[in-house]
Amino acid sequence: MPTQPTYDLKITGGNIVDGTGAPRFAGDVGIKDGVIVAVGDAPGDATRTIDASGALVTPGFVDIHTHYDGQISWDVDMAPSSIHGTTTMIMGSCGVGFAPCRPGDQDKLIELMEGVEDIPGSALSEGLTWDWESLPDYMNALDSRPHTIDFGVQVTHDPLRVYVMGDRAVHNEPATPADIEAMRLLLREALEAGAVGFSTGRTDNHRSAKGAHTPAAESTVAELSGIVAAFHGLNHGVVQAVSDFDMPEGDTHFDREFDILEAMAKASGRPMSISLMQRDQSPNQWKWIMDRATKADAAGIPMRLQVGARAIGVLLGLETTFHPFMGFASYKAISHLPLAERVAKMRDPALKAQILTEKSEPLAGDGSPIPPLADLLLSQMEMLGMRMFTLGESPNYEPSFAESIGLAAKQRGETVLSGLYDALLLEEGHAFIYFPLYNYIEGNLNNLHTMLSHPLAIPGLSDGGAHVGTVCDASFPTFMLSHWARDRQGDKFSVEHVVHMQTQETATFVGLHDRGTIAVGKKADLNVIDFDKLRLNAPRLIADLPAGGRRLMQTADGYIATVVSGEVILEDGALTGATPGRLVRAGQ
Repeated sequence: MPTQPTYDLKITGGNIVDGTGAPRFAGDVGIKDGVIVAVGDAPGDATRTIDASGALVTPGFVDIHTHYDGQISWDVDMAPSSIHGTTTMIMGSCGVGFAPCRPGDQDKLIELMEGVEDIPGSALSEGLTWDWESLPDYMNALDSRPHTIDFGVQVTHDPLRVYVMGDRAVHNEPATPADIEAMRLLLREALEAGAVGFSTGRTDNHRSAKGAHTPAAESTVAELSGIVAAFHGLNHGVVQAVSDFDMPEGDTHFDREFDILEAMAKASGRPMSISLMQRDQSPNQWKWIMDRATKADAAGIPMRLQVGARAIGVLLGLETTFHPFMGFASYKAISHLPLAERVAKMRDPALKAQILTEKSEPLAGDGSPIPPLADLLLSQMEMLGMRMFTLGESPNYEPSFAESIGLAAKQRGETVLSGLYDALLLEEGHAFIYFPLYNYIEGNLNNLHTMLSHPLAIPGLSDGGAHVGTVCDASFPTFMLSHWARDRQGDKFSVEHVVHMQTQETATFVGLHDRGTIAVGKKADLNVIDFDKLRLNAPRLIADLPAGGRRLMQTADGYIATVVSGEVILEDGALTGATPGRLVRAGQ
C-alpha cells in the first residue's frame, strides 16, 4: 500500500521571516489540512512542493482598512489586495457600509458609498445582491460565496443610523436615547455573530453622491459612547475612527475633537485606531495626534495610529475621477467626448491657449459629491503643480520636487498649468499625474518614517476596493517591503520589521490570533517572495466592474506564490482560481 504524503504542501529552502520580528532563518514549512505543522525541519514528502530557494517566506499580510463591502458581493478574486500578498482583509472602514439595511433604503447607502469612497453607483446598483437585512444576514450571505482570501467585517455607523433613525439620520440630527440604545443592540448582535469591530467617520471631506454630509459625521459623544457600550462583556472587537481634524494651527477644536474620540474609546473598553497623516493646512497636527494618543494609551485607553505606506495621494488623468482642468469651461464643453477625440481636440494649440486663460469653476456645493477641498486645490494648481509628477512605467512614489512637472515647465519658460496640460496628453491621454496630497509637504517621506517608527503605529489606510478612479493603494503591502526595506535612499526598516508590522501586528490588533506568524498550529497563510525582483508595475484603468464601471488596477512582480489555508491562490503573479477564502468571525 502506498503511504500517504506527510504534507499537503511543503515550501522548501526559503528564508523564513516568521512575522515576529526575529531574524530570518533558512528552512522548510510543512502544511497539512490548512495548518502549519512543521517549521524549519520538515521531513517527509508532500503532495505538492514549492521551491523557495533564495526567496523570502512570510506570513500572509493582514490589511485592517479596506472598503470591499460592495465588491465582495460580486468579485471572487478580491484584487488588487489578493495580488499584493494580502491573505486577510478587514472591511467596513470609515463608518460606511451596506448593513443593516431596510428594504427601500438601498439607494441611500449606495449614494453614501459612491460619494465617500469613489465607487461608481451604477456598479454598486448592479452588483450588490441585497440578500440581507441585518448585519449577521450580510455576513452569512458573504460567507456563502467563494473568495480567494479571508475577510472580516466591521459594523459601520452610517448604516446603523439610517436603519434606526430613518429620515432623521441626517447630518447634525441628534440621536435620542432610544435611538442610541437601538444602535447599541444592533452592534452587539453583530459582534456576537463575529463582527471584528465598529467604525465611524467624522470628516467633512466625506460626502454622499448628492453632496450631503455623512449621517454620523457630527455625532455627539453621548451617541458614540452609548453605541460602543455594546462591547462590554466581550473579549474581542476594535473601534476605528476617521477624523480629518480640519482645524488650523492652535485651534482648540483639535483637543475637543480628540476628547470625543478618547471618550468613545474609553467607553468601549476596547482598542481604538485613528488615522495619522500630515495635512498641509495644519502641518504639525500629526505630532499633536501622536502626543494625545501616547498619553491616552499610557492612561490605559489602548490606541493605535493607522499610518499609510506612502503619501496619501491621487492619480490625476483624463480617465480618472479628477484632473486639473475638469472645472474649466472650455474643457467641460468637450468632456463628454471619447478619450481619443478629447485628446485630438486638446492638442489644438488654439484650444490649449483658450483653456489656459480660464479659471476653474466651482465643482463642490449642494448636489455635488465633490468635497470643498477639491475646489481649493483646483484654484491653486500653479503652486501645487510644483509637487505633481509623471508616474511612468516604473512608479516612483518618493520623487523630489526637482522632478516635478511644474518645475520642468518653468525651466522651459512655460507656466505650470501648461506643463500639466501637456502631461495629461502623454500616452494618448492614458497617462497619470501623481499628486501626493498628504505626508509630502517637504518633498520626501521623512516625516512618514517618523510616523511608522512610532510605537503605536500600525500599517493601514490602504482603502482597498475604494477610490477606484483616484488611487490604487491596495498595493501598500508590496510598497512597504520594496521601498521601506530595500529601495529607499535614507532611513528605512529591516525586512523583518516590515513583515512583522503587516502580519503579527495587524492580525493581533484585530484579534486574529490564529494567523500572522509562521509557527506550528497557525493557519497556513503564506507568501513566497523573490525579494530582489519585487516591484510595483504602473497602475492601469480596467473596465471590469458591474455596469461597465472602470477602476484602477496595479500589479506587481516578485510574488512566487501566495497561500491561503494551505491552498495556492497566486502563482508567479497570477491568481490560480482557488477560493479558500472565508469570513473571519472574531471571538469564535
